[in-house]
Amino acid sequence: MKRILKAAAGLLLAPGIFAGCTGKEPAAPPPEKSAGKTEVLLGFSGLPAHFDPLNGFSNGVQLLYSGLVQTDPDMNIIPDLAESYRVSGDALTYTFTLRKDVLFSDGTPVSPEDVLFSYTTLMQNATSLDLSGVSRIRAQDNTVEITLKKPNSVFILTVAQVGIVPKDAYTPDFALKPIGSGPFKLVQYDVDQQFILEANETYYGGVPEVKRVTFLKMASEDTRLLAAKSGQVDITLVSATIAASNRIPGYKLLVEKSVDNMGIAAPVTPNLGGKNEYGYSVGNNVTSDPGIRKALAFGLDRQKICADALNGFGSPAYSENDGMPWSNPESAIPFDLEYAKKLLDDAGWIDTDGDGIREKGGLKASFSLLYFAGDSVRQAVGMAASQQARTNLGLEIIVEGVGEEDIAKRMFSEPIILAWGSSNPMTSYMLFHSSNAGKNDWYNPENFRNETVDRYLEAGLNASSLEEALPFWKQAQWDGFTGTSMRGAAPYIFLINKDHLYFVREGLYTGRQKIHAHGEAWPLVANLREWRWE
Repeated sequence: MKRILKAAAGLLLAPGIFAGCTGKEPAAPPPEKSAGKTEVLLGFSGLPAHFDPLNGFSNGVQLLYSGLVQTDPDMNIIPDLAESYRVSGDALTYTFTLRKDVLFSDGTPVSPEDVLFSYTTLMQNATSLDLSGVSRIRAQDNTVEITLKKPNSVFILTVAQVGIVPKDAYTPDFALKPIGSGPFKLVQYDVDQQFILEANETYYGGVPEVKRVTFLKMASEDTRLLAAKSGQVDITLVSATIAASNRIPGYKLLVEKSVDNMGIAAPVTPNLGGKNEYGYSVGNNVTSDPGIRKALAFGLDRQKICADALNGFGSPAYSENDGMPWSNPESAIPFDLEYAKKLLDDAGWIDTDGDGIREKGGLKASFSLLYFAGDSVRQAVGMAASQQARTNLGLEIIVEGVGEEDIAKRMFSEPIILAWGSSNPMTSYMLFHSSNAGKNDWYNPENFRNETVDRYLEAGLNASSLEEALPFWKQAQWDGFTGTSMRGAAPYIFLINKDHLYFVREGLYTGRQKIHAHGEAWPLVANLREWRWE
């Protein structure tokens, strides 16, 4: 069976669909040779609390650890610790044949027993890596055999995220003194200040040209900007506002496309006065009307939102997975203001009193739109959408910054700006399967339930391979009649994918990047072993 999942590159840059607002050129080709510099300093907004991949350390796991497999920039599954693997005909048993030349950074060989220990330990811990579908793991000779309870098409993507640790060195202080077989090793960690990596000279994948990397915590945008202007860092995160108004001699602006999307999660059920299991109100009498949700979907100019909220550093979003192999190109919809107005008229939302706000049966087309207080990007996106909705559609959206605790209470009855974006179609299942509806876990606060969508999502998850699952993930978004997309039920009005932006010292090549997932920092350094100085 095929083991390689090829990315649909044509979807990513299809004219008028996924092209960015800025029209920027792709990154320059790699330099031909290094000029001898071997150290990099990065300004990060935050640092990990620990480095234990079996107990919650997931961002940056590929820096210190190896997985059995990994993914390349096109989302192909490629070897890592395992030189090859095969899947049984019933798609239940994965047999991985390990490389024989892999050492941990302390010089000890990586063995099948280390893999067995890592997986069994991870299964006992509650982390974001779900191995609950594993029924048995066996290690013998130079192979590891993992048997599932039922087929799981995304299991191999989970395998790519499991960092392998040495069984005999996994002591209580491992989280702060980690040992892995990845391209780098941790040599210093100053809590909440910085951590320093050095190249692992025994790394089987080729010793990185960058020999020392310092990650400095710089929580504020102003601090990171000042550090770049003063030449203290080689690369640092930058916001769209700062990127648009600052040019720094000796630095270039690196623009990376992402699936880091923002949109409006809108309650799809009316508020009938009931409470959910958490004691919070459920439903919204305005957004429960599909005419309202679809009018927003078709009537908001996403290019203008990119320009107004992101200074052009973004692209229109149409789903939770734009540009990924499982994205349905039919999820992309045109900006059609006249159609949006007709949807509202047909649904009975008319401005009868001349105040500029439509109403229906005495109910004003007005609702609050919540965002996390202090998040200037979500605020800007919300304000840009609100202005268009009022001016062009006659809908009143009151943008309100709220603390996380209050949002958790109100998001079942009031729309919220959420941000998602991952390189795993399991995100679609979590966002839209009815089993997650109305739970206080951020995934489906809109309380969306659709039996047809559930069947597609379940078929996608239970398929025997990533390739076999693709049609089901796409049909869940739109099958010609229904789906999670804005052509269908539109429980989520997707707005923008924000570009990830960095000031980079001239001469530093950051390799070919994957489409970035949610969060600017860790997706950037996933390929740190490929970085080098011109």
